[in-house]
Amino acid sequence: MNALARLEQAIAGGPQTHELVRISGAVSEVTPAAVRVAGLSRFVRLGERIALSANGREEFGEAIRIDRDGVLVKPFATTVGVGLGARASVAGAMTLRPAQSWKGRVINAFGEPLDEAGPLLPGDTAMRVDGPPPEAMKRARVTRPIRTGVKVIDLFTPLCAGQRIGVFAGSGVGKSSLLSMLARAPGFGTIVIGLVGERGREVREFLDDTLGAMRANAVAVVSTSDESAMMRRLAPNTAMAVAEYFRDQGEDVLLIIDSVTRLAHAARDVALAAGEPAVARGYTPSVFSALPKLLERAGPGIEGVGAITGIFSVLIDGDDHNDPVADSIRGTLDGHLVLDRAIADQGRYPAVNVLSSVSRLAHHVWTPEQRVLATRMKGLVARFEDTRDLRLMGGYQAGADAELDTAIALVPRIYTALHQDMGAPLSADVFQDLASALQQG
Repeated sequence: MNALARLEQAIAGGPQTHELVRISGAVSEVTPAAVRVAGLSRFVRLGERIALSANGREEFGEAIRIDRDGVLVKPFATTVGVGLGARASVAGAMTLRPAQSWKGRVINAFGEPLDEAGPLLPGDTAMRVDGPPPEAMKRARVTRPIRTGVKVIDLFTPLCAGQRIGVFAGSGVGKSSLLSMLARAPGFGTIVIGLVGERGREVREFLDDTLGAMRANAVAVVSTSDESAMMRRLAPNTAMAVAEYFRDQGEDVLLIIDSVTRLAHAARDVALAAGEPAVARGYTPSVFSALPKLLERAGPGIEGVGAITGIFSVLIDGDDHNDPVADSIRGTLDGHLVLDRAIADQGRYPAVNVLSSVSRLAHHVWTPEQRVLATRMKGLVARFEDTRDLRLMGGYQAGADAELDTAIALVPRIYTALHQDMGAPLSADVFQDLASALQQG
């Protein structure tokens, strides 16, 4: 049908046939880090997915840089068989369609099943993986206390539903064990776990041993350390999108991301591949803008829906708590738990340093009497630790300082009462448990 015939048909109001046009270009350069696509610069936006034809199948990448010469695309796969001249087309932004049936399932960063429980049934609502947080003035207040069952946390750094808190720790200090204990906290309808850059063997251990019966209410998003930086960067956003779906259904959601530091490492790798300059210990500026965007999506939803209580682990490289990523995250969260290697070396677990840890919403949890008691005990711990070297050298004689004598008598018993390993039952009332332990001592 020529142009004149089509025009006459349109005027007459007859049937018209429209073919779906997919904008495409061609691969013009291939490097180990990325591929360059010509012909798409005017039709694509940063962050959009690009479909690449590779060995007869379609692989996906993301547009990480756009200039007049073409679009730089970072593939999600570690190895992609893309050659010069391969077809590339715009696939749009990534969305997920979570559903209640996703509970109990293990998925990858694309929302594809990793377990052997069959295909995932899509829900009715499309959730953007890179969606925006709720508007600040429409968000609900964070005031409702929750009990984690972890005694040292419920006593010194109590949490509220919808709070975002970080677990800051070096390697081998008990971070994963503490996260496992927090994952068993009662009162949550859904648990969403994002395992980012984890060792493959730890995935089954966390899901089978830690969650146990609670696994039926959990959705696990897994991106192991052998996957590409693109998948490791995407996984936390996928976990957040799943948590947002259940939050919008009115549920209280516990979201655990382990770890945000590996997300920062992956985002740094992608930004460096795009040619972005490093500004702080190899990290690029976009890393420090991407982290708050993710963290702000957690927390309470708008009035009338549920809340996402976010627990984000931060791996402290070289036990340096002034690491740029740790500094950036600490100022964004509603509190932080600091795990101390010296405490772990003493065999006290969880190795939480109560003097360095803080919950900015603790005043919503404590009664006035509990606040006074917790502050008093924290002061005794500070006095006990500050004089440790003096006492070890024999420089203090009992009776010289009444407050220090009290600290010497009580703090070791408090430490013993707060000791709790993964096999121990969760505490229903930490103040009552502490009082009973001190009376028995």
